[in-house]
Amino acid sequence: MSLSEFVLENAPELREAIVRRNVRDVVAEKIAMLIASGIFQVGDDLPSERDLAAALQVSRESVRGGVQILAAKGLLAVLHGARTRVRSDEVGPEFRRSREARLINRYGLDDVHAARLLNERVVVGDAAERMDEETLRFLRQSLVLQASTLEDPVRFLVLDREFHLAIYRRCANPVLADLVSDLFGYMMQQRHRAVSEPGAIARSHADHAAILRALEGRDREATVRAFDVHIQRIYETTLRVMGLPPVAGGKTQARQTG
Repeated sequence: MSLSEFVLENAPELREAIVRRNVRDVVAEKIAMLIASGIFQVGDDLPSERDLAAALQVSRESVRGGVQILAAKGLLAVLHGARTRVRSDEVGPEFRRSREARLINRYGLDDVHAARLLNERVVVGDAAERMDEETLRFLRQSLVLQASTLEDPVRFLVLDREFHLAIYRRCANPVLADLVSDLFGYMMQQRHRAVSEPGAIARSHADHAAILRALEGRDREATVRAFDVHIQRIYETTLRVMGLPPVAGGKTQARQTG
């Protein structure tokens, strides 16, 4: 099974696309989600077609078609002889689940961090026990691609999202998998700033390598421990870019982000 076939088989939105939509529509939805979550911001250049195709594990033709859909919606500007640029972040309701990231941002950082720890431990532990070789192959290739993005935060965040979602999808409970996927999208603008710091991507890449090793062993406890380290790192770096040091008991001053 090819990596593109693997994604079609394991991504619910792509499985639905086989029946109701073509892959370019799903690519448009994925890019819209990246805009809605703040990974791609207004004025940003998108990664190249080749890089997006590799990150999303689809053809370059599908990426081109997805970009054309979003350009027609006014979200992207396709510039002759230059990179495609994000023109607007007003993502419409036609793109399913594309607004959840903004909704989750209403909650406080500590509450979201606690929710991630509580729910993600169950999801990734279950994923470890149900891990299959095709998912591992996908994750290994993602890790290789991530190593080439140490100076490219935007491209790393695209790969980072696909890496996490591929793991969450192995959970037997799709409700929990969707919940932790929404929590993952919390405060992506701050995450963008955090991974732009020197050495930040390399540290996240090392976390991902530890997660992959645990998953390869189908080791539930080791996978949960590796994710705990990774989630804690995300929490601490988000605090730092917000200028909010932890207070007593690990709670921050900011209870809600607005």
